[in-house]
Amino acid sequence: MTETIQHSVISVLIEDESGALARVVGLFSGRGYNIESLTVALVDAEQKLSRITVLTSGTPMVIRQIKAQLKRLIPVHDVCDLTEEGPYVGRELALVKIVSSGDRRTEALRIADSFRARPVDTTATSFVFELTGSPEKIDAFIELMRPLGLAEVSRTGIAAIGRGPSVFHLKKEPV
Repeated sequence: MTETIQHSVISVLIEDESGALARVVGLFSGRGYNIESLTVALVDAEQKLSRITVLTSGTPMVIRQIKAQLKRLIPVHDVCDLTEEGPYVGRELALVKIVSSGDRRTEALRIADSFRARPVDTTATSFVFELTGSPEKIDAFIELMRPLGLAEVSRTGIAAIGRGPSVFHLKKEPV
């Protein structure tokens, strides 16, 4: 009996210091864990905290190990499995370049409009579309654009946050 592979969106609150991201990525690579998407940015300049959002996959046991090992890293302040904690909002940004002409160009514009993708660069033979949404929405857009002249894709990786009033961050000390 094999355990099924699951996807998890894990949010890590970490000190914004040199080498902190390398330690997190090193944990994944050193143990052979998969990173499907990774985003990181400063989220609290006053407390010098960054938020890393990792989309990873593995068996439930592997996901538990990842979270436990992340919590033990020195620059890590907190770890939250958004997939497990309840509903969350996850979005990704993609830039998608299409090189085409004639009917394929017209069809690319029609599909982009239906996905609410915005042309951010246009030439006589190409478009660059900007698209935000769930990773599944972006995957679907890319697949539809493939036969219409898909030339290049750049994706940010997922950024995610829990829904509702609960907050994932360190409480500031009262003044």
